[in-house]
Amino acid sequence: MPEPDAERSRLASDPQGWKRWGPYVAERAWDTVREDYSADGDVWGSFPHDEARSRVYRWNEDGLAAVCDDAQILCFGFAFWNGADPILKERIFGLNGEEGNHGEDAKEYWWYLDSTPTHSFMHWRWLYPQAEFPYAALVEENHRRSRSEPEYELVDTGVLDGDRYFDVEITWAKAGPDDYCVVVAVLNAGPEAATLDLLPTLWFRNTWSWGLPGSLEEGRRPAISAKDGRLVAEHHTLGRMTLVGDGSPVLLCCDNESNAERLWGTPGSTPYPKDGIGHHVLYGAPTVNPAGTGTKAALHYRLPLAAGQRVELRLRLSPDGGSLGDDFTATMDERRREADEFYAALTPPGATGEEAQVLRQALAGMLWAKQFYHYDVARWLDGDPARPPPPEGRRAGRNAGWRHLNNHDVISMPDPWEYPWYAAWDLAFQAVALAHVDAAFAKEQLLLLGREWYMHPNGHLPAYEWNFEAVNPPVQAWAGLQVFEIDGATDYDFLARLFHKLLLNFTWWVNRVDTQSNNVFEGGFLGLDNIGPINRSEPLPPGEVLEQSDGTAWMGMFCLGLLEISLVLAAHDRTYEDMATKFFEHFALISRAIHEQGLWDEHDGFYYDVVRTADGRCLPLRLRSMVGLLPLCAATTLGEATLAHLPSFAERFHWFVDNKPEFADTVAQRFTRDGHEGRLLAMVDPDRLRRLLAAMLDEGEFLSPHGLRSLSAIHRDHPFVLELGGPPTRVEYEPGESTTGLFGGNSNWRGPVWFPVNYLVIEALRRYAGYFGDSFTVEYPTGSGAEHTLDEVADDLAARLVSIFLDDAGGRRPVFGHYEKFQTDPALHGLIPFHEYFHGDTGMGLGASHQTGWTGLVADLIITRAKEQRS
Repeated sequence: MPEPDAERSRLASDPQGWKRWGPYVAERAWDTVREDYSADGDVWGSFPHDEARSRVYRWNEDGLAAVCDDAQILCFGFAFWNGADPILKERIFGLNGEEGNHGEDAKEYWWYLDSTPTHSFMHWRWLYPQAEFPYAALVEENHRRSRSEPEYELVDTGVLDGDRYFDVEITWAKAGPDDYCVVVAVLNAGPEAATLDLLPTLWFRNTWSWGLPGSLEEGRRPAISAKDGRLVAEHHTLGRMTLVGDGSPVLLCCDNESNAERLWGTPGSTPYPKDGIGHHVLYGAPTVNPAGTGTKAALHYRLPLAAGQRVELRLRLSPDGGSLGDDFTATMDERRREADEFYAALTPPGATGEEAQVLRQALAGMLWAKQFYHYDVARWLDGDPARPPPPEGRRAGRNAGWRHLNNHDVISMPDPWEYPWYAAWDLAFQAVALAHVDAAFAKEQLLLLGREWYMHPNGHLPAYEWNFEAVNPPVQAWAGLQVFEIDGATDYDFLARLFHKLLLNFTWWVNRVDTQSNNVFEGGFLGLDNIGPINRSEPLPPGEVLEQSDGTAWMGMFCLGLLEISLVLAAHDRTYEDMATKFFEHFALISRAIHEQGLWDEHDGFYYDVVRTADGRCLPLRLRSMVGLLPLCAATTLGEATLAHLPSFAERFHWFVDNKPEFADTVAQRFTRDGHEGRLLAMVDPDRLRRLLAAMLDEGEFLSPHGLRSLSAIHRDHPFVLELGGPPTRVEYEPGESTTGLFGGNSNWRGPVWFPVNYLVIEALRRYAGYFGDSFTVEYPTGSGAEHTLDEVADDLAARLVSIFLDDAGGRRPVFGHYEKFQTDPALHGLIPFHEYFHGDTGMGLGASHQTGWTGLVADLIITRAKEQRS
């Protein structure tokens, strides 16, 4: 067996030590639920961007290219000033949900280009305009535009024309677990000389201003001091950390305290508040401490740059400051080589250079998206002793039923700016991709949601901080199996721990989301936002129930996931055979119910949501969407070897098949491959599968050049109109941004391509292929006359998704869309964004721009497709 590379050795020998420091600082902490202490729950208005530089955060910090320890005691990031802006640049700017014409949206360009799983090597890049940053213009123009118009982006303002920007690259390399060597490279990309102020900044997260027990004890308040040309930070648990840098920077110190006078017109606790360094650099204000001490401090460099000039500065953060000499250079070179070695081992043979680049940047983005997440709901609801009490109505408002929830962990986020909070189903997909680089972390993330201080006592998994009570698709069992297999299929302890937590969650689903007790499930919006003609999270008129094709499909998948886990565990502990029997039979009941209760339309050959009325009528919502394709994802195979090894389960299985012929469609399908017999357990039988695939693989419906659309393109010319006792609602095919404000309007499921559901469909096709082999072919694309096996279809669908990020025949990346700056500028063309979703016709990236949460699955697709092609 080959020797592990250096990074894998670190993961194996000292993961907690080497991962103690990382990029765990959010890109945005303002305008989050945690920081909302308003009377009316107006998150967007409670803590706007304009206050972020002056107001201390209660729960966590944000910054540019920032790192911190895993408890976020001390943070280290960067601030910049181009000489023209009215504020110091300390964080990414964007619009909140009310300002943007398509919801919240970051309005800058930055990229996570590299990271190892221990963050021993990281690379970050950002473009900073040399002219005044157009804050007001971006707000005003996006606010003026309607939902039918595109978003107004930074490149549209003209501020980057003529390459008049600073191209900033920051590279991090660890000399040891607590020793970061950093190189900041700044290029004046423009045609004239320009000056940039650079401020590497240290600050302590404010844990002392809230009146909490023990936080103000004598000697407990941390301090950063300017000493001998360096910054020395001292904390009673973290110890000492020292920041040194090239040359002779000016050392500036202030306090991480709110500027009460600016914010509220009242005297503050310090004359050197959080924005003191910024006011001093921009206006010469006496807002930095002349004594050279505080809880926030910076090294101030002024860099005059000629046109095209590039300069580098070296920095080191370590317990003793460390050297900037030969060992610094050797560390940088060694860690870069080790990162190359790590990703070379991960990249499958046969992958192109472009695919290798996409794989590496996608996984780097996922690793940079790990953030320290802190939220104690009881404390948030009740308020802090040293602060005014929150409004009384808060106790019965948002998340009031989740007082047990107390999060204080490093968690993988969907998007570090737009979604700086975890989401239950996002996290499951993120874990699958992360398992390729850090399986231990991926497993930890899946287990975390089931811990007692996360999961509700009733078994409900927390959805996301805007509403922990919401219902996300139950994909954790599926994801747990994926991670288990990627990790080598040996960690049975992980699988058992996950299984027991998911039993509680499964029971919650059955008791709370099957209101008619007929094995057909509701669940609400289920993460698919505006996919339907009505708000699926709102109740229908009295006596009416919306029974959901996707809710029922998710529960079928959940059953199969728990069945598979129990079968794996039963091979080592026969007590799990009983659980396998339970989930096998429950899956059979759900699979039969989806057809008996009218969700399958025999005439159309498609699954629909249905409204069940008080008088017993079943009204199908004949909207052709991803909702109707998800039932095909509830499928797996059961081999005779498994049955032979588990006699108790086998006895019950055979009795059920022999004595309940009404379930034959879902549990009695037999197959023989290579002389071995097996069974297909599937919600969609072979006949329905063929009809469903005919629609799914039709380029006039779901099949696009870059994956499967979330809504059939037939609704482009034939909108769906629903009249249900009120004003009619209309759904049209919208391949790009949403024109409706449903769920905030920042995402759209009415036409674009979404990675998570595409990934599940591809994985399901491979499972069906394992049953049928080459004997089952379909016309692909529908109407083409070309027959293909399901494995071939899965391969091509994966290739279509990957192609979003690759150059086409004309040298254009679909993800960039119509933005010529990124299509044609060689300096920017290789910098790949990973969006939330993609235009259903062109593949252009839309929504959140750093969604290497589930869009990071592209890395898994590249790895898996190469393996499939070799097998």
